[in-house]
Amino acid sequence: MHGHSIERWQHRHVFLGEAHARNERRIWLVVALTAVMMVAEIAAGAIFGSMALLADGWHMSTHAAALSISAFAYRFARKHAEDARFSFGTGKAGELAAFASASILGLIAVLIAYESAIRIFAPVSIRFDEALIVAVVGLVVNLASAWLLFDRGDDHHHDHDHDHAHGRHHHHGHDSNIRAAYLHVLADALTSVLAIVALAVGRFQGWLWLDPVIGIVGAVVIARWSFGLLRSAGAVLLDMVPGADFVVRLRTSLEIDGDRVADLHVWRLGPGHIGVIASIVSDHPGPPSVYKARLAGFDELSHVS
Repeated sequence: MHGHSIERWQHRHVFLGEAHARNERRIWLVVALTAVMMVAEIAAGAIFGSMALLADGWHMSTHAAALSISAFAYRFARKHAEDARFSFGTGKAGELAAFASASILGLIAVLIAYESAIRIFAPVSIRFDEALIVAVVGLVVNLASAWLLFDRGDDHHHDHDHDHAHGRHHHHGHDSNIRAAYLHVLADALTSVLAIVALAVGRFQGWLWLDPVIGIVGAVVIARWSFGLLRSAGAVLLDMVPGADFVVRLRTSLEIDGDRVADLHVWRLGPGHIGVIASIVSDHPGPPSVYKARLAGFDELSHVS
């Protein structure tokens, strides 16, 4: 039996983002703000007869649901970060949450477009003044949420516990979960602006048809955001390579002194963390440390085999 310590060859598999805990707190604050405004907009839209306001309210409801799922994903990833049952950690929990919320978001977009289309052919009266007040407040809440989620560059402290024990710390990773939430808040702000425009024009020009048309525009914005998130989250969940150029640079760095890469697997492990498994054919093979040293310039690599 081998009598020496094997700790030097062992490493942890914690692939959480650098600001995981802080981002989780920020998400919950935005969820609270959004939930309050969501109820207000949906109620006001129903009472005052504004489809654009209803569209914005339902959009905010999906936003609140998506952010809630993201917050729970942060908690799950943190709670099970050291769980050995997850071979490559829980860094992808946020991507799974994003994919689920994007699917729901797409369904809501279809419902909004359907209801708006009905209102084009069967317009209803709208209490513009009250609806405008609620829409403006909704915009303020969206801007406040964007401010909370905006990355001001003050959270780039480095948690050594999140470093893989291969000897390098991550310096340039971003949490795609929080970035997606920020972009979603901006989309919410856009739909709020569209609702305000529709209500203002309808108030002074009497164009009742504009409100449902704006509702359809809002539905298209939601659908586009949903599709984009499905693609990006799905790519990570299916272990798509982070980028063709990145893979080329990896291969070039490994194929030195006549060595050839026979098989190469590159995938995302979590926010700012990338894993690599490479099979190298060499006439004069060296120890693993030689090949890992060739990848020393890739700060994103957290698991190399």
